[in-house]
Amino acid sequence: MSADGVFQTLHVLGALMWLGGMLATWTILRPARLAGASRAQRLEHVAGIFPRVFGWIWAAVLILPISGVALLRLRFTGFETAPRDVQIMMGLYVIMVALFLRMQGLQLPALHKAVAAQEWADGLAATKKLRRLAIVGLLLGLAVVVLAVARQLNDV
Repeated sequence: MSADGVFQTLHVLGALMWLGGMLATWTILRPARLAGASRAQRLEHVAGIFPRVFGWIWAAVLILPISGVALLRLRFTGFETAPRDVQIMMGLYVIMVALFLRMQGLQLPALHKAVAAQEWADGLAATKKLRRLAIVGLLLGLAVVVLAVARQLNDV
């Protein structure tokens, strides 16, 4: 496999990990997900899952720029000569990282703090914010996929 093929594969796998993590976050937090459990049990369960899900997203946060810059160097002469759609994808990546950092740095600690203090209303509020950020991240990620597929179709 060529270097381009290796980096393209890594890039697609990184995107799948990211989108999968956002989808998992959004679906895990659905109120009906653990309907038979008490609010306390649901929040404790959700708080316990996030470190594993977010670990995969962190892997994607690292893989995507490394593989993306490699592809940029292999296919174009640099950032300034990259096509507009590639530049848009890079911009959306930055926005998505900012959303994820907000989830990881603010909302997840708020959830853990609420669960530890057994403040279930605060925990529910934190999960609602996490879920909202996850759907925004998922929609942005899907927009990137649409741009990438359109780019591939135009290159054929």
